[in-house]
Amino acid sequence: MNVNLETLFKTAQKQKRIGVGLMSGTSLDGLDIALCKFSGNGLKTTFELLEFKTVDYNNDFKYEVRQVFARKTVDLEKLCMLNEYIGDYHGRLVNEALKSWAVGKDEVDYIASHGQTIYHAPQRLHGQDKYPNSTLQIGDGDHIAVKTGILTISDFRQKHLAAGGEGAPLALYGDYILGSKRGEDRVLMNIGGISNFTYLPADGDGRRVMCSDIGPGNTLIDAACKKYFDRDYDKNSEIAFSGQVNHPLLNALLAHPFFKEELPKTTGPELFNLEYLGKARQQSDTAHIEAKNIIATLSAFTAHVIAKAVLSYGAGVQLFISGGGGRNPFVIQQLEKLLPGISINKTDKLGIPPDAKEAILFALLGNEALCGNPLTIGKNPAVLMGKFSFPT
Repeated sequence: MNVNLETLFKTAQKQKRIGVGLMSGTSLDGLDIALCKFSGNGLKTTFELLEFKTVDYNNDFKYEVRQVFARKTVDLEKLCMLNEYIGDYHGRLVNEALKSWAVGKDEVDYIASHGQTIYHAPQRLHGQDKYPNSTLQIGDGDHIAVKTGILTISDFRQKHLAAGGEGAPLALYGDYILGSKRGEDRVLMNIGGISNFTYLPADGDGRRVMCSDIGPGNTLIDAACKKYFDRDYDKNSEIAFSGQVNHPLLNALLAHPFFKEELPKTTGPELFNLEYLGKARQQSDTAHIEAKNIIATLSAFTAHVIAKAVLSYGAGVQLFISGGGGRNPFVIQQLEKLLPGISINKTDKLGIPPDAKEAILFALLGNEALCGNPLTIGKNPAVLMGKFSFPT
């Protein structure tokens, strides 16, 4: 038997598996690295977070990625080179993390890498009938595997697309497995570049689970901070708190047809970008408002989008927040006003650190790829996802 296949077979049969989950989101903050221990699979999965760190990206890396990120026209050579470069770079960051944790590569069974999303194009957005739902993540898994000497599972979203999904949000599988609780209606809300949520019904019925993108999280706030204040983000909501919400602009931002489309749906910075903001300002005759009021309004926009999704499941749900947006006090304050009586918590109350959640969920998807079985959850494809790359 091929030695790689033999190793794969033995890994899948282990009682416990150690996996590294990697997540690099649309906010381009950095690479989240989670070292996890799993036993079992599906709804019988048990999980322990052993180590976690976020390695911040430097400005040069962010600049390089932004040359091809969410753009319809790019330098094809640059895109090609970045696919290999990011794979090598992420592999190096994993090696450094394992060394800092005094963990040898032989102690790790697999790496599960999300890659770096470059463009997300569901058919609803691109509008071309002959082309299917599409998405592209770069950071080649073979390069990670060779760089680290560890089996790598990557490119998870393509199987979801091939089976009729939109390739996102994949949080649903991990949210259902790790976040469900009988007798409790829950909404797990991740506020990253884009906000997405998973509704977990109290009866545990997987057919009723809903997971969907709902609109912008940090992406528009960050883009506007960069444009108007030359800051990567609004630290501690300092800018938002100094401004005032402009309601004509807020209403124009909320008027897009996307918000009336049925769930589940996906989106990205391809829609929610500075051009989107510019059109809303034109429609609302707010071209001359102060920049601090723009940041306040965009922050309120994110909160209103989230609140609408939560309230659609009734006032009895419990809300658990993860992602960078959970550290935005203006957004959280707005949510408290918009969701009176609803319990708002961070996912650490569920034993899942908010900043580590997405990296953990990809480590879990890697565990499912190795030893799981397809799960029917809501309207999503019942598939196992991920492509295997061997070190040799």
